[in-house]
Amino acid sequence: MSRRQHAREDLIRIADRVMREKGLEPEFPRAVLDELRSIPGAARAAGVKDLRELPWCSIDNDDSRDLDQLSVGERRSDGSTRLRIAIADVDALVPRDSAADRHAGVNTTSVYTAARIYPMLPERLSTDLTSLVQDEDRLAVVVEVVVAPDGTLDGSDVYRATVRNRAKLAYDSASAWLEGEAPAPAALAAIPGLEENLRWQDAAAQRLREVRHQQGALDLETIEARAVFVGDEIAGLEQQQKNRARQLIEDLMIAANAVTARFLDRHGLPSLRRVLRSPERWDRIVGVARDAGEALPAEPDAAALEAFLRQRKKADPLRFPDLSLTIVKLMGSGEYAVDLPGAEPAGHFGLAVRDYTHSTAPNRRYPDVITQRLLKAALAGAPSPYSVAELQSLAAHCTEQEDDATKIERQVRKSAAALLLEDRIGQAFDGIVTGASEKGTWVRVLAPPVEGKLTQGAAGLDVGDRVRVKLTGTDVERGFIDFVRLGR
Repeated sequence: MSRRQHAREDLIRIADRVMREKGLEPEFPRAVLDELRSIPGAARAAGVKDLRELPWCSIDNDDSRDLDQLSVGERRSDGSTRLRIAIADVDALVPRDSAADRHAGVNTTSVYTAARIYPMLPERLSTDLTSLVQDEDRLAVVVEVVVAPDGTLDGSDVYRATVRNRAKLAYDSASAWLEGEAPAPAALAAIPGLEENLRWQDAAAQRLREVRHQQGALDLETIEARAVFVGDEIAGLEQQQKNRARQLIEDLMIAANAVTARFLDRHGLPSLRRVLRSPERWDRIVGVARDAGEALPAEPDAAALEAFLRQRKKADPLRFPDLSLTIVKLMGSGEYAVDLPGAEPAGHFGLAVRDYTHSTAPNRRYPDVITQRLLKAALAGAPSPYSVAELQSLAAHCTEQEDDATKIERQVRKSAAALLLEDRIGQAFDGIVTGASEKGTWVRVLAPPVEGKLTQGAAGLDVGDRVRVKLTGTDVERGFIDFVRLGR
């Protein structure tokens, strides 16, 4: 085995470089660090509801410490479920125009790379004072949703409260318990009544999800592998799997974001919406379906597209992630847009919702901080803290920075994949063709889950073909992986 030429520090250097190239700041300015020293502790506020006794819990990644939301359920006599989603009150310690706010306004998002995490806010805030950490009192903005037995919304509200996280849970172990594949995690079992409460939340989330899919919410499944390190050596790539707990949180957050958008509209304030417009390349999506032997309407139809995707996932699960990626690219990117009270919003095509904003991750996304300030103004009966012109400028900037953050994460992910394969030159792999055009032919290797370019033997291949390939070269700096085809 050849000696490894690159290590984790190379990925960090690459990530730092790409951050700067894209106009994001990899380090916190001195003013932010100085400002942190003046913060004595977690925020407190008078005149807010005290909901600390409720059995709140968080569900996130195993290693996440920047906890943005908690949830709790309540079954009602009419069969409905009242859900409360508590969102960390970041604005309480990061006021507008503070040094931390200005830095957050530059990057607009936390960037999660294989080499290093670049948090939007300093860790003393995002993983401690503004994080909804277990067994600590924290200020929150609470979004309340009543889910009827048929999955429709039967009332909502927004208010401020003090909350206390009773159990920090992780996606995989919580999902295994929900699916009946494992006992309750210790943190869950330790809180009386929490197991039943979480099942109420799950049942309500499943009802919400079913209604959204009936309306055309798309069930897509793309492959995003996460680098796993042992010390400074990359040991493998771990593919993040959808599971019941992830779906639970996703459904609750979508509901909370929709309620937030409507709340601001009802109170006469503008909002920063997250929109995904009807696909301009719908005709190409129709062509993709036609190539698979299916028919889609001539005009964009989310429900019809979702039915097609469900059929293809059942018929060909191996190639479904590649079909999903094709559809994602043809739908285009989401963007932030300003919605004025009473106006007709653009909506989110992929989620099949009309009203949608980003509000549930203020430790990680700047648009959510902006939305939180708008919500507080609405609750106080105050005018908008931002002019329409300011919101429009912020919407464009946040869209651009989020797109660049995605490119940074993708670049470092590709470099990590090249690093993993650096000492495996000459080995053979089974793969599937994911792209075939004048620009080249691309192959996704099944194990480990990486993608590279086929530099020899591409003639006659098309998307979806299975091939046997040999690794001929890697370039960690550029994230390139090269294969040649073996046999026919």
